[in-house]
Amino acid sequence: MFKSDNIDLSKILDEVENHNLQLPDFQRGWVWEDNRIRALLASLSMGYPIGAAMLLESGGDFHFKCRNVEGSGDEERVPTEMILDGQQRITSMFRAMRCKNPVETTNDQKKSIKRYYYLDIERALSSTTDRVDAIISVDENKQRRENIGRDIVLDFSSRELEFKNKVVPFNIMTDLNELNKWRDEYQTYYDYDRDTMIQYQKLTDEVLNNITTYKLPIIKVLKETPKEAVCQVFENVNQGGVPLTVFELLTATFAADNFDLRKDWSEIHERFKDKKILSSVDNTSFITAVTLLVSYEKGGTVSCKRRDVLNLTKDEYEANRERLIAGYERMFKFLTEQCLFSEKDIPYGTQFIPLSVICTILDRELDNYSIKEKLSKWYWCGVFGELYGAANETRYAIDVPQVISWIREGGEMPRTINDCNFSSTRLLGLQTKNSAAYKGLMAIILSNESKDWISGTQMELQNYLDEDSDIHHVFPQDYCIKRGYDKQKWNSIINKTPLFASTNRYIGGVAPSSYIEKIEKKTKKDREDLRPFIESHLLNFDKLLSDDFDGFIIDRAKQLLNAIERVTGKPVPDRSSEETIEKYGQSLSKDRL
Repeated sequence: MFKSDNIDLSKILDEVENHNLQLPDFQRGWVWEDNRIRALLASLSMGYPIGAAMLLESGGDFHFKCRNVEGSGDEERVPTEMILDGQQRITSMFRAMRCKNPVETTNDQKKSIKRYYYLDIERALSSTTDRVDAIISVDENKQRRENIGRDIVLDFSSRELEFKNKVVPFNIMTDLNELNKWRDEYQTYYDYDRDTMIQYQKLTDEVLNNITTYKLPIIKVLKETPKEAVCQVFENVNQGGVPLTVFELLTATFAADNFDLRKDWSEIHERFKDKKILSSVDNTSFITAVTLLVSYEKGGTVSCKRRDVLNLTKDEYEANRERLIAGYERMFKFLTEQCLFSEKDIPYGTQFIPLSVICTILDRELDNYSIKEKLSKWYWCGVFGELYGAANETRYAIDVPQVISWIREGGEMPRTINDCNFSSTRLLGLQTKNSAAYKGLMAIILSNESKDWISGTQMELQNYLDEDSDIHHVFPQDYCIKRGYDKQKWNSIINKTPLFASTNRYIGGVAPSSYIEKIEKKTKKDREDLRPFIESHLLNFDKLLSDDFDGFIIDRAKQLLNAIERVTGKPVPDRSSEETIEKYGQSLSKDRL
């Protein structure tokens, strides 16, 4: 699949110039700055290694859209090879050493500038001068100015001025005819002065020959190499840059068939933006979901691994994109019914991939309450089993057929439901919103028709977002710190609940009994009228009235465990274990009626 060789730099630049060597469309733009180009030219002039380049042979089982290397012109031609690794170096060398126009680069402040590059003969031959200091860059007028552009301090704007300043332009160095012509004119300018001729011969021997005979190590990926391997190779060699995604590789593949996948995704994402939850869906997830859907409907083994995504055809994508978009919209409705309202509240974005496909396949069947109830059970088992913490193509591929079979045919329980196992002590470990189970519990509290404590308004999609709702402490943080309560308890999910921002500001940092009294006065309601508002958050109103922190923690933990058991359909097995009793001071077994 691979072969390597050392190829003349001039031949590489020839291939760029005649467009036999191009860039696959997934390669990002050229970004090297002026000083980096100078350092590269300095290395070439000393014959130092600059690293190998990797090329991809055209004509394999994939067909990428390609583009010409920057600065090489607009002529359209089918390339014989593409640059996989070495784009920045090859482009820099081509623009500085072959183009007659100035190089469009940037300075250290990332400001756009245009530069020509020259080799200072005397500095290049000096044993005390760093070679990079012999590489001079000047502006698009072949000058260098100071004093806000008023004073010209270097001027190479004519051949005579190049000769006078003893600087050789880099953009002739890989063309021996041009370089020799420049030498002859240079020696004529100095009237064949013996010392000047000796100096130039020394430059040729010690510097210019390093450039004119430079060979670049090339690793060639042969056309027989499968797309999956090409993608992996590119990621391995591109670790210093932004990793290549399968979406970008497919974008280049589809573009060869005149389909702009990037533009198409932009239109889909625009449709998702109005639905807050869906705004987090990225292009790679969407294309993986398309692959999963296509694989399921083909029958046989379901798979959505990288190789499967890379083998997705444009026709398969076009045939299923609209269906999947509708599936995502059904998923949005389903998740909203689970009281997941905003992007930041989503337990697992990765779980969207199988869920969107399941919603696409079931379509209107999801209007059936019992079917939706089964889907809900699978979803919450994934969340509270914490089973989607990373991209897991194997689980996606298992979940889709198992959930569909279970729902439609009463097949075996999906593995995700069987794998779900929540521990009582896990509640104490849920300290921040980074955890899926933490976010899941907030949604479960909202699904209990939880109400704002002051207005009594049920916290639903629109007012939840409008009121800038967030998760806040029930026993306020300042109060708990002053009392010396155990932080593992007061900062855990057990002591938190979703509140409107205005309500949280109003209750402040006082004891629960005090803020309940404040709410009574503000609302002019009897405290018994407030009880259902507060208890709708799975909170014990009496424990708060008496400021019974320890009793509150035990009761709230029990209520949260009951809620988890309700949505997953699975018992929490360790409610009376030794570890649970040690952590909480008593068992969390259900209270008898």
